[in-house]
Amino acid sequence: MSTLQGQTAFVTGGGTGIGRAVAIDLAAAGAKVIVCGRRMEPLEETVQAVKDAGGTASAVACDLTDAEAIEACAQALLAEHGTIDILVNNAGFSSIVRSVRYIGAEEWKAVMDVNTMGPAMMTRALLQPMIDQGRGDIVMIASMAGVNPSVMAGSVYSAAKTAARVYMNVLAQEVRAFGIRSITVSPGEVDTPIMDNRPLVPDTETRARMMQPEDISAAVLMAVSLPRRAMVSEINIGATDPRDMSADIAASKNKQTA
Repeated sequence: MSTLQGQTAFVTGGGTGIGRAVAIDLAAAGAKVIVCGRRMEPLEETVQAVKDAGGTASAVACDLTDAEAIEACAQALLAEHGTIDILVNNAGFSSIVRSVRYIGAEEWKAVMDVNTMGPAMMTRALLQPMIDQGRGDIVMIASMAGVNPSVMAGSVYSAAKTAARVYMNVLAQEVRAFGIRSITVSPGEVDTPIMDNRPLVPDTETRARMMQPEDISAAVLMAVSLPRRAMVSEINIGATDPRDMSADIAASKNKQTA
């Protein structure tokens, strides 16, 4: 199926987890994919996975907490590709310390920068060419922590993902008249490397029961493949049979240091 043939997609946090799955699926649907992140090694692994499946991909390194680096990255992309048709703001980060009693200013800034500021700055930098061509898709991989904030997710991560959802809502109000779709995907627990940053790291058996990255990627692909007259503004995805998280909540309340 080549529903995205001729389109260029840019996926942040594309080296692992959901970002890698999204890159593979978008490429399989015909898009030319560029993945972005801090570390080139996992990005190159994603590129190879895309190529092994017959797709087209490349990688660029960018510090998504640095507004100037984001702007430079975006301008380089536009100079090479002309426009980005699909932007997937997927990069995410959560601190190990979750309790409001213990989380400090540096952790607040780091989490907000990656989950909220970075996506907003990348969107701004790539938006005008979408407006000029009268079409585009901007996808935010948010979190159910932004829908139902919790002690387990922590105050800062919940706040960052809530802010990301609100940003996307306002973005939709501004840009849908230009043919640009604003799509927020909010997953619950997904078995990705971010789980390693939990106060209580889930064991292998627990992770096997979680949603997998390809589950979220399937939702992204569906949303960007719809006819242009249709827009899915928000998708909330949770486990069919959610697990008992009481031990995780207790750990989140009591974890004081990384």
